[in-house]
Amino acid sequence: MTDLSSATENVLQGRTFDAVLFDMDGTLIDSTPAVDRSWAVWRREWGVAEDETAHGRPARDIIAELVPAARVDEAIDRILALETADTEDITVLPGAAALLNSLPESRRAIVTSCARPLAVARLAASALVAPSVIVTIDDTPRGKPFPEPFLEGAARLGVDPRRCLVIEDAPAGLQAGRAAGCTTIGVAGTYPAAELDADLVVPGLDHLRVECTDDGLIVRFELPKN
Repeated sequence: MTDLSSATENVLQGRTFDAVLFDMDGTLIDSTPAVDRSWAVWRREWGVAEDETAHGRPARDIIAELVPAARVDEAIDRILALETADTEDITVLPGAAALLNSLPESRRAIVTSCARPLAVARLAASALVAPSVIVTIDDTPRGKPFPEPFLEGAARLGVDPRRCLVIEDAPAGLQAGRAAGCTTIGVAGTYPAAELDADLVVPGLDHLRVECTDDGLIVRFELPKN
């Protein structure tokens, strides 16, 4: 892991990329209050002990560990309904819109563990202008931490995943990005920086910018201001 304090030694120095693959929740938008409310209701209804929801993993993977196999589909339908209905307090995170909008359409995608209806609802609530390529859990046989979501994102953009930059806030997503062969940037917030295993960890997207050149995308970053 490299943080901004050692930026001069960063592995991103001098490198170019063909595209940026963004996680959504916790990276571009803050949906944590809505997530917590929905899962609290679901846990009460299903008699599941109070515990932190594992952010960054598909809901099906979490629920499969908590309810009998015969009831997983029913439980998935219920949490999806709860989360899709609760879109209050969803906001765009600092720097997210500027960074996303600085990229050409052909060089950006969202890759999320959400089901597509939930991703659409949250993006609409946030008012973030989303890219045309959005990969959801509905689009791949396995979700994060497996590589398929980011491989699918790169394929839809027509680029080599090894030339892609993944920006994520969760360990499962960073693991998926590495498994896909991508370079990774972790965004601290949902998880402490110390828990993010990435090529670079930043305190927020407002510390990043991407410069478009003839050779590809170059990542620039700024040290936090005291």
